Amino acid sequence: MIRPHGSDELNPLYIQDSNRRKALLEEAAGLPSLTVSSAAAANAVMLGSGYFNPLTGFMDRSDALATADSMHTKAGLFFPIPILNVVPDGSVIGKAKRIALRDPNVPGNPILAIQTVMDVEEFSSDEMERMTGKIFRTQDPNHPGVAAFNSSGKTCISGPIEVLNFSYFESDFPETFRTAYQIRAEMSALGWEKVVAFQTRNPMHRAHEELCRMAYEAVKADGILIHMLLGKLKAGDIPADVRDACIRKMVELYFPPKTVLITGYGFDMLYAGPREAVLHAVFRQNSGCTHLIVGRDHAGVGSYYGPFDAQAIFHDEVPKEALEIEIFEADHTAWSKRLNKVVMMRDHPDHKKEDYVFLSGTKVREMLSQGQPLPVEFSRPEVAEILMHYYQSQAVLT
Repeated sequence: MIRPHGSDELNPLYIQDSNRRKALLEEAAGLPSLTVSSAAAANAVMLGSGYFNPLTGFMDRSDALATADSMHTKAGLFFPIPILNVVPDGSVIGKAKRIALRDPNVPGNPILAIQTVMDVEEFSSDEMERMTGKIFRTQDPNHPGVAAFNSSGKTCISGPIEVLNFSYFESDFPETFRTAYQIRAEMSALGWEKVVAFQTRNPMHRAHEELCRMAYEAVKADGILIHMLLGKLKAGDIPADVRDACIRKMVELYFPPKTVLITGYGFDMLYAGPREAVLHAVFRQNSGCTHLIVGRDHAGVGSYYGPFDAQAIFHDEVPKEALEIEIFEADHTAWSKRLNKVVMMRDHPDHKKEDYVFLSGTKVREMLSQGQPLPVEFSRPEVAEILMHYYQSQAVLT
């Protein structure tokens, strides 16, 4: 199985020893505490899960700036996005050397992790603007990732962390949430060595299903990891439980047994396009995957990125030796009326737009809300039925 990023062994920061975890929770009760942002909480979950290997905690100001500028820390570690605990006001922790981090996403704000404080520093407005531009390639406050990144404050608290739980992800998604080390164990038990990963924050229609199958066959993989984001999304995106139900139904009915692992990870979507695609590659390598599908508009939003910018960054900006995982570059996939199957559009230059079945997101939502079935060429009927129930329930609420 492929090595983790940056080390020979995976180093998840979750404290697995129950006695040690109990002792740390007792210690945390007497420490200054801080309710962190949702982004910082998600970073802690990802660090605890081993997805952000080999990081040992939150970056300091100079590492964050170096990572934003060059995708490398000061010490030369390749990492595509700063991993931060940023707050509006650092004075609340005083001169404490250890602090308890409280979860903003769980009622009662329970303790999520303990952080050893190495430094408390301020980003200037210019530095925040510089990082925003590098990470998101835009300063537009209407970009959901830009808005979230700039809403947490400018005070950077750096240092290693010990993670004590996985926030709401384990309890809300017990069948789906998996850490990187759990995924490695499951793939090892199945005897998988070559694995292709598919990233999703949406339900999977026929095009997504066939794309996974195409990549699986093209690289002669042992299995497919469908890895869905379970954290916070922008308004209008379909909730994780609905996506989960759709994907499970599709896999149950249309994939051979023991060829697909359906899993999810606890992170808030950045919508950072190319930089987020590289982050996806890092944590899929840490999960043991050998290939990641990067398709059209991967991790994008609106018209902030070109359709294949997330592929181009691997050629233009990621050093060849930086990652061991390979990228499966996918074109737009759609049902060909002429061939009666889903195809990659780049493979069929003889086709015209009218030769494909296309539906806009707006049209899909409109049809489902009105109880109209989607074309079978676009969506499996069993998947469409789950989505129809969801949209009609939303219509009743409004």
